[in-house]
Amino acid sequence: METIDEYVVRTLPALEPRPGVGPAGDLRTLRALFAAQVQSRHLDFAARWLQARGAGFYTIGSAGHESNAALGLLSEVTDPALLHYRSGGLYAARSAKAGREDGIRAILLSLVSARSDPMSGGRHKVFGHRALSIIPQTSTIASHLPRSVGLGLGLGFARALGRHTAWPEDAVVLCSFGDASANHSTAVGALNAAAYLAHRGLECPVLFVCEDNRIGISTASPRGWPGAMLDRLPGIEYRAADGHDPIGLLDHTRQALDAVRSSRRPGVLHLSTVRFSGHAGSDAEISYRTRREIEADYAQDPLVATAQVLVDVEALTGAEALAAYEAARDAVMEQAEEVLAEAHLDSRAAVMAPLAPLALASVPRREIDGPRRTLAQAINATLAELLEEHSDTLVFGEDVAVKGGVYGVTRGLRKRFGGQRVFDTLLDEQTVLGTALGTALAGFLPMPEIQYLAYLHNAEDQLRGEAASLAFFSAGQYRNGMVVRIAGLAYQRGFGGHFHNDNSVAVLRDIPGLVLAVPSHPSDAPGLLRACHALARQGKVCVFLEPIARYHSRDLHEDGDGLWTAAPETDSVIPPGQVGVYGDGRDAVLVTFGNGTFLSLRAAEQLRARGVDVTVVDLRWLAPLPVETIVDVCREFDRVLVVDETRRSGGVGEGVVTALVEAEYPGRIARVASADSYIPLGPAAETVLLTQDEIVEAALVLMEASQR
Repeated sequence: METIDEYVVRTLPALEPRPGVGPAGDLRTLRALFAAQVQSRHLDFAARWLQARGAGFYTIGSAGHESNAALGLLSEVTDPALLHYRSGGLYAARSAKAGREDGIRAILLSLVSARSDPMSGGRHKVFGHRALSIIPQTSTIASHLPRSVGLGLGLGFARALGRHTAWPEDAVVLCSFGDASANHSTAVGALNAAAYLAHRGLECPVLFVCEDNRIGISTASPRGWPGAMLDRLPGIEYRAADGHDPIGLLDHTRQALDAVRSSRRPGVLHLSTVRFSGHAGSDAEISYRTRREIEADYAQDPLVATAQVLVDVEALTGAEALAAYEAARDAVMEQAEEVLAEAHLDSRAAVMAPLAPLALASVPRREIDGPRRTLAQAINATLAELLEEHSDTLVFGEDVAVKGGVYGVTRGLRKRFGGQRVFDTLLDEQTVLGTALGTALAGFLPMPEIQYLAYLHNAEDQLRGEAASLAFFSAGQYRNGMVVRIAGLAYQRGFGGHFHNDNSVAVLRDIPGLVLAVPSHPSDAPGLLRACHALARQGKVCVFLEPIARYHSRDLHEDGDGLWTAAPETDSVIPPGQVGVYGDGRDAVLVTFGNGTFLSLRAAEQLRARGVDVTVVDLRWLAPLPVETIVDVCREFDRVLVVDETRRSGGVGEGVVTALVEAEYPGRIARVASADSYIPLGPAAETVLLTQDEIVEAALVLMEASQR
């Protein structure tokens, strides 16, 4: 079967002017369009050539999608772009428009995972470049759409608040994706969020570009479905463009960009494309498409179509078109051979450099006059201080503004700081986190709230695949610092069940680079929250997990003791690695966090009555786990009991025990944890959650075992 390259080589020199064809429009733009399309095509061929030599590691190509180069030509270099993995033509066109001479080399370096790759530093093949305002995305399946909406919203906020961003005031966010990806729940949610913002009259200048090649890997999109779906978004203007019609393509693309730029409202450009050479290098397209179907798409080649228009107006001949095509092949392949010698990342430290922990100085507590505060009150007061001191800080989420949160933690903040800095969002966690991702890129420091820990799980990829990965895949050139507040963990009484009593944090602890803090006592909450805010200002993605059951606790041992409140304070910072220590008992140390700190301190009183004196250590930081501090503290004791309110499998305690074993801790280690169960509603919850009595029993067993 004839390949697309063979088809182009055969077809270009045979092109002749078509009779009766009208003016071609801007010849300079058409020439630039053809040049970008040709460059992108040969970079795809080079990717497969490199792979065949064991030197290339990515072959998802843009062949057939090169009509997207029109967006690179007609948008501004300063328009932020989050691109589909087939938007190679757009990248090539924007690079040329910016006057850069490294466009070919930049992509080749990315393909061979060279440490000199200007975007990822050898960590992944991405379309990204700081100088081109292209924010790197990896193999995106719509996960970048919520961030795009958030960035558009952030640009609107910045205009309203008179804040400077990295982009001009009239910037348009470009967001490209495939027709198959348009069906993903993440895409549907983001498009719905954009329509919602348009309905409310809020600025969100995003141009969504659906590159529709009518197939997702091997599954065909039903004829007409992508257009039918995209054309029904309320408040979002829809335009369709045929990638095989260069004149119409340029016209519709220009109109779409101008409309979004002038109205500051989202728009959709539905770009009809084809896909050549299968999904990727290992994809045998002939196994699910007939030869006739594959070759029929050749007639829709956007590269040949652009050449035909230029031939029609005698701007070049067919032979000259082929010469340009072959010259591009030579230029790309010459550089492809050069990058074979490029060095790769060769150490764990080099690979993980963008994920490295950041230094943060400790600042002691400074108490001020006022009534003692509960955990909820301490968090509320600290949020107010951060909003007051930092005009770029935003607080938002479901029910956080008008209501002040389900538990009143954000009460009064909207009234004090206004609806543009404290606001309610859609009831969609992907949108909440996408808003954070985008507003962070727009220069804000977002502090979104996820109403319950269980609600995070349908949106966790926004943290794993988007937020925490950005610094890694951009070698630290792009960061989206934020503090995600989550009400979570268990032990609520009279309310709960699985969705409101979730004790699983494994999903947060294994995300590279993410910082996870858990305040147990009201005296710790301000210092931990300020530390997270300071780390976010340096670009870190932080999660502040707040124990719901302790929000309004006041007493520890008996009614009226007030031991679970704290005096008002300000300025404190508790940096990662600094644990909390309660008591000075020498018989054993109880290592815990969250509700476990509350339970362990109560258990310590029972143990003391039975002649066992213990110290309780509150971890405070669960990611990265303060391993060195844990080991140092525990070496002072002969016995360690790890008290873990999360599940036995995948729980925090596993990490603590592992750290001690690997450090060859010489004493005895024991662990108690909650059961590997969902949490039921009502009194039955007590059967699967770690209890105070179990802590006491485990400590006594540990003492007895060590005395044998």
